[in-house]
Amino acid sequence: MHFDYPPKAKELQSRLREFMDRHVVPANKIWLREVEAGSAAPRVVEDLKALARSEGLWNLFLPDLHEDEPGTRLTNLEYAPLAEIMGRIQWASEVFNCSAPDTGNMELLHMFGSPEQRKQWLKPLLDGEIRSCFAMTEPDVASSDATNIATVIARDGDDYVINGRKWFITGAAHPRCKVAVVMGVTNPDAEAHRRQSMVLAPMDTPGVEVVRNISVMNHYSPEGHCEVLFRNARTPRSNLLSEEGSGFALAQARLGPGRIHHCMRSIGQSELAFELMCERAQERRAFGKHLHDHGVVTEWIARSRCEIEQARLLVLKTAWLIDTYGAKAARHEISMIKAVVPTVHTNVLNRAIQTFGAMGLSPDTPLANLWTLGRALHIADGPDEVHLRAIGRQEIRKSRETLGAGAAYMTLP
Repeated sequence: MHFDYPPKAKELQSRLREFMDRHVVPANKIWLREVEAGSAAPRVVEDLKALARSEGLWNLFLPDLHEDEPGTRLTNLEYAPLAEIMGRIQWASEVFNCSAPDTGNMELLHMFGSPEQRKQWLKPLLDGEIRSCFAMTEPDVASSDATNIATVIARDGDDYVINGRKWFITGAAHPRCKVAVVMGVTNPDAEAHRRQSMVLAPMDTPGVEVVRNISVMNHYSPEGHCEVLFRNARTPRSNLLSEEGSGFALAQARLGPGRIHHCMRSIGQSELAFELMCERAQERRAFGKHLHDHGVVTEWIARSRCEIEQARLLVLKTAWLIDTYGAKAARHEISMIKAVVPTVHTNVLNRAIQTFGAMGLSPDTPLANLWTLGRALHIADGPDEVHLRAIGRQEIRKSRETLGAGAAYMTLP
């Protein structure tokens, strides 16, 4: 790996930082006021989206675009620092049309959508005209094992009929969310990983009901983490993504890049918390000296810097592997970053909050909200334990291939 970026990527980093500092950060208070007033789609975001697109800061996440798809052609490695910069403000990614779950859905449509599906849904998503959601997780089964999915997608003539209940469906409450990518069982008698398929269901389909917007750690997101009910909801068979039985494979193809994007943004949020902690440690005095002069706070700062750098390097390695060999070849590393980064995130936020004291628990700083995002990431896109299980199994498989090789280093008689 080279630890430097080409001029194009550096120039984009500089332009993005300037745009964030000039337009997004000052608008954060406006966004908060609009959300507190009950807006699910703050007007300030729409205004900034038009400005970002006019400045060429648009669809930065999607590499290898076709010529008719608007965006900047970047590798995952080049996108990583941009995601960090955007991640510092919770809602900023949408300004640049780089927010989840739309990014993952656009990648699915880009890779597997039919020409008609791409025209109907991908183009308006790439243009920022609509938003989307990804309906996979369910309240009644352990969705960390996607073979558990219980929602039924049954063929009926020229339609599929969807019945099931999904929850924590990000983006479903957004008024411009027009389509859901729904994962469900089309063939219950098939092999476990071939039972599921994905279909596109317009949100205005009869039988599709957004039941509620579920709070996360008592925090409401305006776009929603919703419970969605599908009751005899019909969608044309032409809305099948790829082929029947491909749902599990599509989910893996989608979640890999999605997980790394979450981790990139998480590192940006950890960096912001770190900066605030360092500033607070120089401003605040206790027991006759600045906080940074107390050994424990100095250690918090040092450990936080080490952990952030370690996590960032692992994320960059993973991005490089995806660019070079594909997401499938980087599965092991994707699991590692998904297990490592949330822990770093919450560790750094805990220290930053502790450094601020009671103020760190209040809405006067972004720290409590950033901690919530980090804590949720321990579960979102697969809980830590599932990823650690996958990592451990892979390491045991690798060890079996060279079993006994370490014996030569033993010093027992």
